Amino acid sequence: MLRIENCRLVWPDFRAEYTLTVAAGALCAIVGPSGGGKTTLLHMIAGFETPESGALSFDGQDLLPLPPAKRPVAMVFQDHNLFPHLTAEENASLGLRPSLRLDRSEREAVVDALAAVGLSGLERRRPEDMSGGQRQRVALARALVSRRPLILLDEPFSSLDPALREDMILVVDAMRRHRAVTILMTIHTPDEVADVADQMAFVAEGRVVASGSPAEVMSRPWSSDRSA
Repeated sequence: MLRIENCRLVWPDFRAEYTLTVAAGALCAIVGPSGGGKTTLLHMIAGFETPESGALSFDGQDLLPLPPAKRPVAMVFQDHNLFPHLTAEENASLGLRPSLRLDRSEREAVVDALAAVGLSGLERRRPEDMSGGQRQRVALARALVSRRPLILLDEPFSSLDPALREDMILVVDAMRRHRAVTILMTIHTPDEVADVADQMAFVAEGRVVASGSPAEVMSRPWSSDRSA
């Protein structure tokens, strides 16, 4: 279980204080207005932002003392965070081994992950030779092959057309059910994930304003203001 208790972050122009609980193995969709603090929430969980107070744990382990590389987290960023000199296969392989020294079964897992996100035949392409949507899917494949039990997806489908977004949501859902991983995903089209998400959290002004089933959260009067 992911537990976030009164985690407070302060900047000159923005303040945030998060409290949220997500069950192990759940898919939690994070929605809310632009600038409301959705990405900041994920960055805090991943260790890229440090709260000045509060508690943050996963599976009973205190995450706050751990640097990002030591946390049980894989994250897909809005800007893909791919290495331009590496191929799609090599970028995805980083989810398993930063050294890129994979054994046969690991290489097969990477190829399978790229196929799952619709990139079969593009394994040797570099980011500059791929569209924004293809780069997003390489980053998603990298998260899929990682052995981390907590996956954070920050607007992972923003460059995809609606039909492909739906396909990728189903891929993510199938993966988390098969591997029993916990997923938090910010998304600006909450209707598209409502049928597969176990939980939805509405984040605005640096706080989790509401959390519950997608039907509960989306029925609130203010939920119409939930764009990314």
